[in-house]
Amino acid sequence: MTRPRLAAVSTESAYRVPWAFERGTGLFSLRNLGQESLHGVTFALYGPGLMPATAPATLQPGDALELVIAGDDLARATIGVVRWFRPDGLEYLWRVSF
Repeated sequence: MTRPRLAAVSTESAYRVPWAFERGTGLFSLRNLGQESLHGVTFALYGPGLMPATAPATLQPGDALELVIAGDDLARATIGVVRWFRPDGLEYLWRVSF
């Protein structure tokens, strides 16, 4: 019988999500609080909420993506997913609740 092998423990620090999601009434903002330029930034809704389509964006540190989102009881029935690429090309996803 062979023993399972464990992966080596990484000494690399965890990547901090660079976003602040500012909630409003119909108008929301996704702000890049990180130190990197982020590419291919998209925001997708899952649930009955409605939002106009947006093209992928590049956000420099401090930049924000303004989002118009409508729907009844978004907190109960809808989530958002932010997708972006770091400068090294790695893709990330982050779930947002209302």
